[in-house]
Amino acid sequence: MTDKPQIEIPLQDASVDIWDTKYRLKTKTGEAVDSNIDDTFQRVAKALSAVEKGKTKQDKYYQEFLWALRQGVIPAGRIISNAGAQAHKPATSTINCTVSGSIADSMDDILGKVHEAGLTLKAGCGIGYEFSTLRPKDAYVSGAGAYTSGPLSFMDIYDKMCFTVSSAGGRRGAQMATFDIGHPDVIDFIRVKREDGRLRQFNLSLLITAEFVEAVKADKPWPLSFPVMQRELEEDKLDLTDSSVILWRDLPHAEGYVENEDGLVACRISKTIPAQRLWDIIMSSTYDYAEPGFILIDKVNEMNNNWFCEDIRATNPCGEQPLPPYGSCLLGSINLTRFIDKPFTAQAAFNWEAYRKTIRIFTRMLDNVVEINGLPLEKQREEITSKRRHGMGYLGLGSTLTMLGMPYGEDKSLAFTDEVTKVLAIEGWKEALDLAKEKGVAPALSQNYTITGSMLHKRPEMVKDGYKVGDKIAGKVLHAKYSRYMQKIAEVEPELVDALIEHGARFTHHSSIAPTGTISLSLANNASNGIEPSFAHHYSRNIIREGKKTKEKVNVFSFELLAYRALVNADAMPYSEKADEQLPDYFITADAITPKQHVDIQAAAQVWIDSSISKTANVPTDYPYEDFKNIYQYAYEKGLKGCTTFRFNPEVFQGVLVKESDLENTSYQFTLEDGHVVELKGNEEVEYDGETHTAANLFDALKEGYYGKF
Repeated sequence: MTDKPQIEIPLQDASVDIWDTKYRLKTKTGEAVDSNIDDTFQRVAKALSAVEKGKTKQDKYYQEFLWALRQGVIPAGRIISNAGAQAHKPATSTINCTVSGSIADSMDDILGKVHEAGLTLKAGCGIGYEFSTLRPKDAYVSGAGAYTSGPLSFMDIYDKMCFTVSSAGGRRGAQMATFDIGHPDVIDFIRVKREDGRLRQFNLSLLITAEFVEAVKADKPWPLSFPVMQRELEEDKLDLTDSSVILWRDLPHAEGYVENEDGLVACRISKTIPAQRLWDIIMSSTYDYAEPGFILIDKVNEMNNNWFCEDIRATNPCGEQPLPPYGSCLLGSINLTRFIDKPFTAQAAFNWEAYRKTIRIFTRMLDNVVEINGLPLEKQREEITSKRRHGMGYLGLGSTLTMLGMPYGEDKSLAFTDEVTKVLAIEGWKEALDLAKEKGVAPALSQNYTITGSMLHKRPEMVKDGYKVGDKIAGKVLHAKYSRYMQKIAEVEPELVDALIEHGARFTHHSSIAPTGTISLSLANNASNGIEPSFAHHYSRNIIREGKKTKEKVNVFSFELLAYRALVNADAMPYSEKADEQLPDYFITADAITPKQHVDIQAAAQVWIDSSISKTANVPTDYPYEDFKNIYQYAYEKGLKGCTTFRFNPEVFQGVLVKESDLENTSYQFTLEDGHVVELKGNEEVEYDGETHTAANLFDALKEGYYGKF
């Protein structure tokens, strides 16, 4: 394998620094085991090829995996950091994404899940939870003879645990909290982060149903409710036929609650509010605070390949992996900038042949990670070995479009996004078939399932095919023939899907697009994150540095700017007024792209992604609120599984990515011990407590309560 990528741009200092601090293997005394980045690649290739049977195969796939790593595949951070590192950190995992087991509404289970989460975070994994399984604030707990403090107070326990574990381990913990749009405490959940420093170890997302969005559009009332226990039904003499008191809902957590013959759960309505009012509360919060995000949970479950054996209610911390209880998924991304021939010219082209070859090799690599998962809980290990999920995606889409001369969000870029994602999917499922024949089908797909009324309700075409309640059917058929996603694949590759129905696949899920923040900055030389455009072409990142009291501001360049300066014009610079230093018009950045274009790009990719996509629509600080509200409706209409926005709002928080112009135009006030007030611009440096900080980062650390705690 001698294929060589066309562009070799030296890594910028920030990229080397991040590799050194996050991914380079070192001894416990800090001595480097990986002498350079290629050593890191060799370590990972050796660890993943060692899974193969016999020395001949191990040697063969070591060479192929190393070629792919040099070509531009980047396994997720936990793989890069921990694969082949057992001699130095044996208790770590190669898995980025997990979801907690369902948290039952009892003190024993709440605290038990805290313990499990602590072990998961200690192993280096991120974790997601649904907290709307817990009864609302001020609900009576008969066993304790008292009123509960509600789910948000218990979230505080998880938050503190995460900060403590991550502080001890040197890696920032990552958590996602999801919450049902029909829970009585939903407004408190939406507003909880308005309190300085609260739940800062969490990302927050609402589980939005189609029923709620339609209620907003029709200006209907929206009931807030919580499941009824049998004891509560009897003690309070509730009338299950009274629709003003009882709402019957389709919920996965039915144990211990009152159910009807259709499996619906009786929920007690505590209040009813106009759906549009709740929508406005959500919109104002996302506009000012960038949270909560949206998870369109009906679409997630409708499109889930494992629709027949899973009911998803939570995601990993960045939202690209909706997972069942104890679900886990490993990730990896392909750097698209490594497949461009003759960039910045009229002859610029994408190397589809090399891309297809890379996908096939990378699919085998990621499948091998399952065998060295290192997950701390038995239920997590059972989940990942049963379904063998992985999430292959790409990074550098925005950088690639620029290098091909296609403005992000315009028609040509949408067509390219569609094609590059479709190829990722199809080549991956071809490899799933080949691997299944060579190594065996995912256990979840090789077993038989009993058909239920719920299955036939979700897939009425099964009735037409002659299936009835009580029949047995193979998982591989439910997966390849009846999942809505695989039906889409069958439209373009019918013979492939027929073969998957017959033989089964090696894994149940193949694709997702992660945010890829630090691996983009480090190993991809700051190619654009995931599916995003470049945030800017010269800007600052705020990074956590162990032992430093605030975040550190680091100046970085986009990969496409570095490439343009190396290949076309060494003097080029964004925002320059000099004609001989200016960049072409297609060098656009995140805030020059309309929210509609952000959603259109995500929609073009989502068709072919079987899990989900982590994407943020950046909007300018002065973007009109009424226009902003339309973004989420548009995302729903385009069939997305989720939507997240970010509007720079320095009064509330300091973002990870910051433009110098925003810092220059923002002032921060500090009140000294003697009462004097000092006002500084965000980009001004200030001496405080023996260290130098930017005013913006110092203000944020003091306000949020994390000063001196890294």
